[in-house]
Amino acid sequence: MRIATLLAAAVTSSAVLAQTIVTTAPQNAQQAYYSLSNGVVASTALADWDLAFELTGITGSILLNTAKGHKLYKAPYTLAQWSSIDTTGLGASWSQQHNSETDWSSGAFNQGLTANPFDLGWGIYNFVTHNIAGDSCFVLKLSTGEWKKLRIDGFTATTNSFSFTWADLDGANEQSGSLVRSAYPGKNFGYYNLITNTALDLEPLAADWDLLFTKYMAFVTQPFPAFYPVAGVLQNRMVEAVQIDGVPTANATYWGETFDADMDVLGYDWKNFNQGTFQWEYAQDRTYFVKDRTGDIWKIVFVSYGGSANGNFTFNQELVGEASVDETGRRSALAIAPNPSVGTMNMIIASKAHSAQLSIIDMNGRVVGQESLTGLSGLVQRPIDVSALPAGLYLVRVQGDGLDVTVRLVKE
Repeated sequence: MRIATLLAAAVTSSAVLAQTIVTTAPQNAQQAYYSLSNGVVASTALADWDLAFELTGITGSILLNTAKGHKLYKAPYTLAQWSSIDTTGLGASWSQQHNSETDWSSGAFNQGLTANPFDLGWGIYNFVTHNIAGDSCFVLKLSTGEWKKLRIDGFTATTNSFSFTWADLDGANEQSGSLVRSAYPGKNFGYYNLITNTALDLEPLAADWDLLFTKYMAFVTQPFPAFYPVAGVLQNRMVEAVQIDGVPTANATYWGETFDADMDVLGYDWKNFNQGTFQWEYAQDRTYFVKDRTGDIWKIVFVSYGGSANGNFTFNQELVGEASVDETGRRSALAIAPNPSVGTMNMIIASKAHSAQLSIIDMNGRVVGQESLTGLSGLVQRPIDVSALPAGLYLVRVQGDGLDVTVRLVKE
């Protein structure tokens, strides 16, 4: 890879602090799928779906659109007792079930697990056939106020499909539905509308988005402990984040912090509605760092929220760390932090090479610093003194046996 090519790439994609607005529309009627590199890649109507079925893995996650107003209760009946379900005692002893706020693989239908390691909440996984046999009945209160009973009949591995049944509480108007996982390649969930009895393809490819701006149910403690609809930001699978508090956002860094794969690290609680002033207030000195699916790290600071009037999320976004790219275009394990750096940067590299040459290159293509590196095998951290460099943008290039990777450095 020529130095000129590296310089061109650095200039065209250098970190930029950008204020961004993502909207979920008035009343948070839309869900916005957002790529940190490319912006909003898709928006869908929140009310379009009722159930969402996990398309990969063996956890059999099934989400309920509780943000739409649906409520789910697990009934103390087996599938064999489907015709004799009695809702007496529902309000007193049946527990309402919610989607997990932290794990996409734990939907409302997956709650209340037993000690059986193959219990998925709504059914039992067979590790020989890879089928899931439904074993639970549920009662569903729709957002319209109608009550239905519902069961997940099972998942069949040979057809790669879920099957399910729902009816009025007295058994009238019984309907059945199915969703074939292979119909939605590369996606996290396939969706279903119970009113139209239709399977839906609603979300973009999982590889194309990082954050979901949406309304969802969360457990809140104020003004009293309860599940409550909130507007917030959820992470895609394979996207990690960390929240930094108590440090001015201009000085916040992710160095030494542990990134978390929980889907609600950004969540909703960076804002709070003041009941006295009827104004939104925002957490002070709070910064989020998000590691996207490619390994790039982004700094996010929320600025404002437009409420249900427009559903606008306003935030500042900046690329502060990149997964390095070798000369074949592959992502490689080289990172520097903090970046921007002032005095000393820490280089972290995972390499099979035992030695390498580190070069620091300015925007004119001149090598302004070099250092020989030894003892590199495995995951290694090395401090590099850059205090003598003038402020500006540089390339840090590491070359060795089978190794040629480059990342950008901002010197302040």
